[in-house]
Amino acid sequence: MPVPEIARLLEIMAQLRDPAHGCPWDRAQSFASIAPFTIEEAYEVADAIAREDFLALPDELGDLLFQVVFYARIAEEQGRFDFADIVRGICDKMVRRHPHVFGAEAERAAGQHMAAWEAAKAEERRAREEHGVLAGIPVGMPALMRAEKLTKRAARVGFDWPDAAHVLDKLEEEIAELRAELSGADPARLADELGDMFFVMANLARKLELDAEACLRGANEKFARRFGGVERMLAQGGRAPADASLEEMEACWAAVKRAERA
Repeated sequence: MPVPEIARLLEIMAQLRDPAHGCPWDRAQSFASIAPFTIEEAYEVADAIAREDFLALPDELGDLLFQVVFYARIAEEQGRFDFADIVRGICDKMVRRHPHVFGAEAERAAGQHMAAWEAAKAEERRAREEHGVLAGIPVGMPALMRAEKLTKRAARVGFDWPDAAHVLDKLEEEIAELRAELSGADPARLADELGDMFFVMANLARKLELDAEACLRGANEKFARRFGGVERMLAQGGRAPADASLEEMEACWAAVKRAERA
C-alpha cells in the first residue's frame, strides 16, 4: 500500500469534515446522502473501462476511492469504525475466501477454489444471521444485475429452467400475459407483467452466459449512435428531428442501419 499517499488522502478528508474550518458541503453529508454519488462513481469507472479510456480510469478510480474514505471518516466521527477497519476487514476476507492461495498446502493443492469461495461466503452470511438461499443479495443493486444473481443463486439448488429454449417459452408466455393486460391498461397490472418480462429476460441472459446489464448497455449505445446518425442526416437538409415526421425519421434510421451493416 502506498502509505504516504493514503495518509494524505485521509488527512484531506479530515480537513474537509473539520467542524470549524472544513467545507460546508462535505460537513453536511451523511451515509445516505453520498450513497447515490458512490453508485454514480462506480458507473463512471465502468464507463471508462468500457471505452478503454485508461487515461481517465485512474481519475475515476480515485473518485470511487474517495467515496470509501468519505464513509470511513463519517463512521470514525460517529465512533463506529475507521479506514483501517475497512482495510483490515477486506484483507481478512480475501485470505479467508482464498484457502487455495493462502491456506495449508493440502488446501492449495485441492483446486476447489470456487467451492471454497462459496463456502466462505455462506459462512459469512450465517455469521451475519442471514438465512435462506437468497440471503445477502443487496436490494439496492441494479435490477437486471440483481435478477441474474437471484436466479443464479436459486439455480445452485436446482430451481432453474433446463436450457435457454425453455426460458424463451416462458418469455413468450409473459408477452402474451402483458398483451392481455393492454386492453385494461391498469398501471399496476401492466407494471407487474412488464417486470415479469424483464426478470425472464435476465434469466435468458444468464442461461446464454451473457451479462444482461452489458447487453442493455450495448443496445443503449447502439440506439444513441444510430439516432445521432438520424440527426446528422436531417441536419444536412437544415432540419431537426422535431421538424421531421415519424416516417422521415424512420427512413433515416433505416439508412443509418444499412450504412452500419455495409
